Amino acid sequence: MNLDLRRSFDVDNEALSALHASTFGGVSEPRDWRSQLQRHSLGWVGAFVGEQLVGFVNLAWDGGAHAFVLDTAVAPSHQRRGIGSRLVHEAADLAADAGCEWLHADYEPHLAHFYLKACGMRRTEAGLLELK
Repeated sequence: MNLDLRRSFDVDNEALSALHASTFGGVSEPRDWRSQLQRHSLGWVGAFVGEQLVGFVNLAWDGGAHAFVLDTAVAPSHQRRGIGSRLVHEAADLAADAGCEWLHADYEPHLAHFYLKACGMRRTEAGLLELK
């Protein structure tokens, strides 16, 4: 498999919406990812096989020392091949290049092994407040 990682690529809203739905479940209604990412992200990374988007991670930040990985997604047909960890490592490099000192990730318990082992993060405590 010839995998190409692309930083802050020109987002195809339909392709990213479909990838997100296939990874997280739900309906694949196109969302305006392009505008959202351009307004709120430090950058993003896509994993491509040819021109097919098979993985994605969004890199948000606070404008200073802290960056946050969001929406880490790999197409089910391409999972368990190291693509997700490559995406997170590339996002970490992007954050470091921008002068960030910390990379954060919130995750559900079943993803702890991925973030802690495959991505090299360490466990920290955090708080969460549901707003709806």
